[in-house]
Amino acid sequence: MYILGISAYYHDSAACLIKDGEIIAAAQEERFTRKKHDYNFPINAVNFCLNYAGIKSGDLSYVAFYDKPFLKFERILETYLTYAPVGIKSFIKAIPLWINQKLWMKELVKKELNYEGQILFPEHHESHAASAFYASPFQEAAFLTIDGVGEWTTTSFGIGNNNKLNIIADIKFPHSIGLLYSAFTYYTGFKVNSGEYKVMGLAPYGEPKYVDLIYDKLIDLKEDGSFKMNMEYFNYCAGLTMTNKKFDKLFGGPPRKPESKLTQREMDLARSVQDVTEEVMLRIAKHIKKETGQKYLCLAGGVALNCVANGKILKENIFDDIWIQPAAGDAGGALGAALFTWYQYLGNERKADDKNDFQKGSYLGPEYSAFNIKEFLESKNIKYELLIDSQIPSKISDLINEENVIGWFQGRMEFGPRALGGRTIIGDARSAKMQSKMNLKIKFRESFRPFAPSVIEEKISDYFEIDRPSPYMLLVAKVKKEKQKIMNEEEDKLFGIDKLNLIRSDIPAVTHVDYSARIQSVSKNTNPLYHEMISSFDKKYGCGVIVNTSFNVRGEPIVCTPEEAYKCFMRTDMDYLIMGNYLLNKKEQKPLDEDKDWKKEFTLD
Repeated sequence: MYILGISAYYHDSAACLIKDGEIIAAAQEERFTRKKHDYNFPINAVNFCLNYAGIKSGDLSYVAFYDKPFLKFERILETYLTYAPVGIKSFIKAIPLWINQKLWMKELVKKELNYEGQILFPEHHESHAASAFYASPFQEAAFLTIDGVGEWTTTSFGIGNNNKLNIIADIKFPHSIGLLYSAFTYYTGFKVNSGEYKVMGLAPYGEPKYVDLIYDKLIDLKEDGSFKMNMEYFNYCAGLTMTNKKFDKLFGGPPRKPESKLTQREMDLARSVQDVTEEVMLRIAKHIKKETGQKYLCLAGGVALNCVANGKILKENIFDDIWIQPAAGDAGGALGAALFTWYQYLGNERKADDKNDFQKGSYLGPEYSAFNIKEFLESKNIKYELLIDSQIPSKISDLINEENVIGWFQGRMEFGPRALGGRTIIGDARSAKMQSKMNLKIKFRESFRPFAPSVIEEKISDYFEIDRPSPYMLLVAKVKKEKQKIMNEEEDKLFGIDKLNLIRSDIPAVTHVDYSARIQSVSKNTNPLYHEMISSFDKKYGCGVIVNTSFNVRGEPIVCTPEEAYKCFMRTDMDYLIMGNYLLNKKEQKPLDEDKDWKKEFTLD
């Protein structure tokens, strides 16, 4: 039995296919259209899933859409009526799309897919909960879903047991930690629904100066983690912006203009909202433990991508273990909708062993064969060196040791926002220059942004203060004390962006200014080649950690095809590209024959 899950029309549209309950393919639409966070109907992602399984839409038993459009429309109408006549501009902007398209989702899905079968519509947070629990390794666990907003719900928790989900309690719009975080994302000059991770990365440069003000004026937080927001300071219910003039006055001026210089104020604001978010999530987690008595916790929803907060929940030992859906945002809703149909709606049995999840390392996207890659390279007369399988780990580890930056294009593309060793740019974590080089010459992005480490799973505790794997780069932990470099008195006095270029550890390229790292542990079971390559680097050069950043430049989605990988390689200062068994040296390549002004295209966010 094949079930197709779809998420669309908000941000990060995606499709997922499950076969007899097994997740076999999933991808975001942005990877095919090359429009970052593409929200359109994911027809390319759907076609990939169907082609991967070798089926047509007529072979599907069910299609599941990740939320209930009528319920969402009800919330939008009620909200506008509550705030009328304020918000008439955004009302006029939003309604035609609903009347002409979104309300007719069933007909739209049938037409787009040429499909006549049954279509199901779980609630948004049911889809999130399903993506968290059913894909997790646990037979029974509590779950927490936390995001901007679904239909009405913004936060929910409950229990997953065998094949059933039971939502116990929720918080409803407009009260939303996701939207509070997005308000500060907007106010600090970043893009809502895509710049939140920049706020998280900026936070360690700041001081929590505004925490008391946030609690005093913006959010009433209770001991059990429930909260109410003061809507006098926000504009998202009826306006076209997240915050209003009253918010500006509270924090001493208008929002930062995008792309303008970052000041200490933005860093302090980022730190403050991050601290508040962590406290909210910790209190909710403690309340869930008290209410459910469960050993394990599963998380999904966009806020579950806040890996610093996840790391704090883990460190507090509230639960024996936690598991976060790697595609925690709306893309993962497609996966959740399909799994919800298989288990909750159809009542199929589920057996988990409390150790191994069902996500397959999140390597669920397209894969390109040696024939595909060779055909592309030869059609463009691109010079390459052909390596046999056994040469790849040793050769690449040598290149990393020589401080080269390498594009790594292997196997299936990752599902979710993180590159996990399928479409990845790698480098030497021991290099003091690597972070700056990758940020400015490879990614064309802000210098403050940290890079993540990939570490062989067996050695994660040798380098980081964590006692378990972190396969999906969704946990932050400190670099081990013995690997840290203690700051002298002068260095200790530095604050803000001045902290940036200090060498803080034996692996400075992946050590953030607060000694933290967003860790990906690499397993020989889910990604044997990537594991073997880092193991080779460890054996030869005594370091089981490398730098891992997503294979893209700022403003573009992660690459999907060999051609996109080659173009990204050529448009940046990457030194080498390995695609399958084909190694490309930048020095041997002819310049790309295209508009020389390409850099402008990539510095826009």
